[in-house]
Amino acid sequence: MPHRPVLRPTKASDLDVLFHFQLDPEATYLAAFTPKDRTDRDAYVARFTAYLQDPTIRMQTIWIEETIVGSIAKFEVEGEAEITYWIDRPFWGRGIATAALATFLPLEKARPLLGRVAFDNIGSQKVLERGGFTRIGVDKGFAQARQTEIEEFIYQLL
Repeated sequence: MPHRPVLRPTKASDLDVLFHFQLDPEATYLAAFTPKDRTDRDAYVARFTAYLQDPTIRMQTIWIEETIVGSIAKFEVEGEAEITYWIDRPFWGRGIATAALATFLPLEKARPLLGRVAFDNIGSQKVLERGGFTRIGVDKGFAQARQTEIEEFIYQLL
């Protein structure tokens, strides 16, 4: 990887770029659990603008030099801390998600920290494992991007 990713707190001005990343069909397929209408820019911006104000959410934009290449965040579901990340597909396979996670984890002290990954998203599973997460279970849920129920693996970092 030519340059190490840098994390910066996500700003409202980042949201348009991040919105476009999740329009990629292959990336969306692998992410699996997406909003019902991922093409609704206004809904995306409204939702993520609210997230920027939520003290339980830590959102960081991932930069390589002057280019936004992804995002990483901690959020809470029913009091449990979870991690999520998204790398723009042209930047896959360069170790960016792994490096971003390694940079993010010292900033985010919530433990245990969970990660959920579609059963066939091998790349994301490797990112979590390299970050010290252990697979602790399996769940099933409706994957909007696939229009079917699939298994997702649950990972945990203590």
